Amino acid sequence: MKNVTIVGLGKIGLPLAAILANSGNFHVYGADINKFVVETVNKGLSPINNEPGLDKLLGKAYQSKTLEATTNTTEAVSKSDVVIVIVPVLTKDKGQINYQYIDSAVEEIGKGIKKGTLVIFETTLPTGDTRKRFGKKIEQLSGLTMGDEFYLSYSPERVYSNRIIQDLTNYPKVVSGFNKASLELASSFYKKGLNCEVLQVSSLEVAEFTKVAECVYRDVNIALANELAMFADQLDVNIKEVIKAANSEPLSHLHSPGVGVGGHCIPVYPYFFINNGLVEGLVTEARKINDSMAKYAVKLVEENIGSLKHSNILILGLSFRGNVKEPTKSSTLLLMDELKQKGATVYVDDPLFNSDEISSYGVIPFSKDVLNDIDIIILQAFHDEYKEFKFSNFVNCKLVLDGRNVLDENYIKSLGMMYKGIGVR
Repeated sequence: MKNVTIVGLGKIGLPLAAILANSGNFHVYGADINKFVVETVNKGLSPINNEPGLDKLLGKAYQSKTLEATTNTTEAVSKSDVVIVIVPVLTKDKGQINYQYIDSAVEEIGKGIKKGTLVIFETTLPTGDTRKRFGKKIEQLSGLTMGDEFYLSYSPERVYSNRIIQDLTNYPKVVSGFNKASLELASSFYKKGLNCEVLQVSSLEVAEFTKVAECVYRDVNIALANELAMFADQLDVNIKEVIKAANSEPLSHLHSPGVGVGGHCIPVYPYFFINNGLVEGLVTEARKINDSMAKYAVKLVEENIGSLKHSNILILGLSFRGNVKEPTKSSTLLLMDELKQKGATVYVDDPLFNSDEISSYGVIPFSKDVLNDIDIIILQAFHDEYKEFKFSNFVNCKLVLDGRNVLDENYIKSLGMMYKGIGVR
């Protein structure tokens, strides 16, 4: 049984470690700098919530003793035949990369790697980083030759929160290698470990470019939907009807507009192209449009209500999207800033966050004590809990802005409130 080290036990690394540990083919070491994560995994428990199937897999791996976690990355790497790197790349404004954590992880890998080891990067990276930054760094630290004495692959993660285990086995795995030997080793590993379809590509750079291109595709198409929705508002046309009708044509796949785009991926990875020379065109324009949607939403509220000074506004959802506890680059953060600049008092409700977590973002956690004070409600993240939300309890609410175009317009209007969607008047 081969030994595998997963460097980074986050939302993607831990499910991958759990699947491999239950494949019957590998003993898995999970390396992470977070002591709480390591201690929790070593008890057979998951430090990650809302990931279906993960608890069960970790429990089985604990019973079979095929998964153990450690904070000592170098030692784990020294025992392993395969090393997979899924360490987050932090970004500043406009996608400027802070390589701090992944550079540190590569340092530990370089110190512990042995001859013949296959190193696979899954972290989304700018094109060229696997070969030029990290492969060369491992060479320098280890004294081993890339492609000969150790093997190098890039295979981007392609999963979605709340269904990662399902996606890992169902999505084709894009696999690349520094050379033919690296490619074949990585392909064989994923076939055995995930029992998934493997899609080989010709170079590390093709695989890196592919992952960013996937995110750019979604960003550009969301921006198109948002631009069309704003134009529909000008012409008093219902964009929901337009999309339904247009998408009845097999070649039309219009996305749904919304109050913004959040998360680790779509608002960030297009800048891996933009900051690498793609300074004009659809990619840059899409970023501008999608980042402007919170400002546009607030403008819609003002057009219908007037001045927002001294208004009490409730935002539903701190998360960047429904049913995921993740506030990274959430549109709520942009909405909060816009509303505060207008002089409004901002309340936030999110069933996935406690009051202290919400307060840490400089807003007031919603409570029933202020039901009668709320003037405006903005739906930002459509959690399942909001499907039965009691808008009728807000007796003084004047307007509901449906930032995801999912609410029952007639129900809202029947309560004596104005309804406004994105591209829906």
